[in-house]
Amino acid sequence: MTSLSKWTCAGLMAAGIAAAASSGVFAAEQGLNEPFQAKFRADLSGKTIAFVPVAMGFDLTEGWWAGLKKELKPYGIKFELRDPNWNTNAGAQAVTSLVTEKPAVMVIHNPDVQTYAKLLKRAEDAGIYVVQINMGSAYRSSAFVGANWIEIGERDTEAVVNACKGKSNKIAIVQGAVSAAASAYTLRGVSNVLAKHPEITVVSSQAADWDAAKAKGITQTVLKQHPDLCGIVGFWDGMDIGTAAAVKEAGLTGKVFLATSGGGEHRGACDLVKTGAFDLDLSYDVPTQAAQMAGTIKWLLSSTDAKPGAVKGSEYTTLIPITKANADAPGTCWNLDELKKEAGE
Repeated sequence: MTSLSKWTCAGLMAAGIAAAASSGVFAAEQGLNEPFQAKFRADLSGKTIAFVPVAMGFDLTEGWWAGLKKELKPYGIKFELRDPNWNTNAGAQAVTSLVTEKPAVMVIHNPDVQTYAKLLKRAEDAGIYVVQINMGSAYRSSAFVGANWIEIGERDTEAVVNACKGKSNKIAIVQGAVSAAASAYTLRGVSNVLAKHPEITVVSSQAADWDAAKAKGITQTVLKQHPDLCGIVGFWDGMDIGTAAAVKEAGLTGKVFLATSGGGEHRGACDLVKTGAFDLDLSYDVPTQAAQMAGTIKWLLSSTDAKPGAVKGSEYTTLIPITKANADAPGTCWNLDELKKEAGE
């Protein structure tokens, strides 16, 4: 090889190195295009989510609704609310109408385990994803997000049994609506624990139908008949405000241990625990549930293979036990007004 050809080769190599270096600098300056995000946004944009609660106007449903908007509005998702206002027939009509209208996703809060079951299957057969929240139906749809009611029944009852040691061992149970999943499954959890404690006597087990006034009336009667009652297992803190009021009127706050459960909103949970109205409130943390639903909806809408009805899964909520020990701690409870503000309401 001549000296000229050597210099030519060296020059070409140097030029190649310089070009490669230049290309690398360009790539570093410009970054790489993530190949999936554009499709993700397109899959969500313009889609409609319809929400059918048992009713609006209380912390659970208002919180789920605001939480869904907070998480999904930025992606161009539209929202449709159908509020049956505690009327099961109106709820069934709303679900039937939505099957015809075909939103991309239906978020359903079932009043009981049977009424909507066939309708939800019909919805998924029609190509609509169904996400059930907290109170599921007999039909298991693409997703269920909610509390493990049997766990709640067991943990609340264990707390009441422990509080009754050395006392009368008389307890009362204030159920919700007997046909609702939340009530029926919680009762099974209660029964699981009581089966291990034959020393405990259940002097009353009645349904207050999620109504605080009914819960108060039931508890007033029980306390008149059994002033030595040592504990009450309630099935929802929104209803058990009435239970606690009856205990207070009887002068037994702090003497009758009241365990309940709810969504963990500050005014309805932490504040009432701090005042002694509730001794234990198991929170299923509504904002977290809303975020879990939103994440599930994002995945369903952007999935290539997860067709409505083809996948079925559950996300059971991690419970937060609220007692006087942590009722003041940051993050134990949430504030509905703040969540609504974050959602742009």
